[in-house]
Amino acid sequence: MAKAKKAKAVASSASVHKKISSALESLAAAWNDAEAAVAARSKAAKKAGAEVKKLSKKRATLMKRKKTATAKNKKDSTGETRKALKTVAKDIAATKKILDKAKIEKSVHAAELAALKAGHRVATAYTKVIEKADKILNKPKKKRRKKRAKKAA
Repeated sequence: MAKAKKAKAVASSASVHKKISSALESLAAAWNDAEAAVAARSKAAKKAGAEVKKLSKKRATLMKRKKTATAKNKKDSTGETRKALKTVAKDIAATKKILDKAKIEKSVHAAELAALKAGHRVATAYTKVIEKADKILNKPKKKRRKKRAKKAA
């Protein structure tokens, strides 16, 4: 035997208004969270970008130093010039290792920031549309004027 389907309960106006208000509160909370997250991620992304820029500049300087050390070593190979060349090579390797980590961190921040900004835009758009709809829905009703009776001629 098939079970009889239960009739779906009709929602009361109070429950509908409660759900609407909780949805609006959730949207407001999401907007606030997105606002704070975008600010925090922007700060972190800016810091990571500055770190990458600093390390890239340092690496470029070390590459120039390596070039001059190599030239000096080719010109006059002494213990001092070979030591200077090895030191520069070690510095470049260490800087490259740190730079690679910083680049990965920067790309992670950039991807997350882009997603957060998209979510923030959506929340902002929904909020604006809801505010416009509220304005329209909460307009006071216009009172109709009674028409004047025409004078009989």
